[in-house]
Amino acid sequence: MSARYCLLPMLMSALALHAAPELTPAQQTAAFQAAGFQLQDGLWRQCDDPGTLSYSPGVIEQVMDLNADGRPEVLISEGSVFCHGMTGMGYSLVSQQGDGSWKAMAGGTGIVAFLPSKGVDGWPDIEVGGPGFCFPWLRWNGREYALAGYQYEGKRCQP
Repeated sequence: MSARYCLLPMLMSALALHAAPELTPAQQTAAFQAAGFQLQDGLWRQCDDPGTLSYSPGVIEQVMDLNADGRPEVLISEGSVFCHGMTGMGYSLVSQQGDGSWKAMAGGTGIVAFLPSKGVDGWPDIEVGGPGFCFPWLRWNGREYALAGYQYEGKRCQP
């Protein structure tokens, strides 16, 4: 796996993503719930890991304003080889809506890197990393983040 996925906060700073305010506890709860997490024994869980050593509960990795609309987006991660295979990490991206509710934008297995290229309404493209050398690249089409192709270090590839 490329070292750039370990440097997610620095990558996002380098791409000049817009800072978002800290979330209140109620906003954090709403973000986790929108991503499909449930609070169990004080931990946010999405996958049904039976207690393996690789499991780490859901955490808010980053709060930012990805599309410059003045509302926060939240990137949540959860670790588990049981649930996410060799990648060992799952992600959920949720966005606060104009009415204050939260909406799931993207999620799955992998490690997110936001790209400088943009889809509809200024949403950044997403590269979803994991083992190997050819990663899915997702683009917002106005309704969802959909597969736009595969790339490695900015060059198109075939998995």
